[in-house]
Amino acid sequence: MTRVLVVEDDPQLVRALIINLRARRYGVDAAPDGATALRLAAARQPDVVMLDLGLPDMDGVEVIKGLRGWTRVPILVLSARQGSEEKVAALDAGADDYVTKPFSMDELLARLRAAVRRTEDVPLGAGTTLVETADFVIDLLAKRAVRGGRDVRLTPTEWHLLEILVTSPGRLITQKHLLQEVWGVSQSNKTNYLRVYMAQLRRKLEADPAHPRYLITEPGMGYRFEG
Repeated sequence: MTRVLVVEDDPQLVRALIINLRARRYGVDAAPDGATALRLAAARQPDVVMLDLGLPDMDGVEVIKGLRGWTRVPILVLSARQGSEEKVAALDAGADDYVTKPFSMDELLARLRAAVRRTEDVPLGAGTTLVETADFVIDLLAKRAVRGGRDVRLTPTEWHLLEILVTSPGRLITQKHLLQEVWGVSQSNKTNYLRVYMAQLRRKLEADPAHPRYLITEPGMGYRFEG
């Protein structure tokens, strides 16, 4: 059973989420504030976290940072904040997706299924388990990245993007394909997700993130990995 931790201080929304999730055979725990959420996450080890940013005791971004200190569990933000700065801040802190309130339950459940898929093992091509460059090594089988002799901490979304790119070296992967594979959506207005995550990957892996050598942007089209 996939276990979901719902972090939300609106009792009505929590009730609706619990009813809908349990009806689809998800296990559900709920936390009304950030401190409870961090405690429950450690105790219950959820498979996915649904997180409101406007919590009574701390900002949701702080909860994301707290979780990212020790876990790569997918984090799905639910928030009434619609500004791009808030979305980028949450994604930059390590969130995997961002759903703006009000939302349809069908859309939310589709995003949840996509988040769960990202944590599942991705079939690799024959012999494609280790990608070595002059600056870093990616072990796709162990889901491990090493740069300068040190492990690089990557979120599930960052891993999924990286896996798609490095298993097709030199090939242009379109924005639409990446959005569909990673987030389960293909709307062009979601390209800001890609920009944020590619910037994160470059910051973590490239020697000069402003002038990437490996994770290349093809303006208006997509991205490619040059080994």
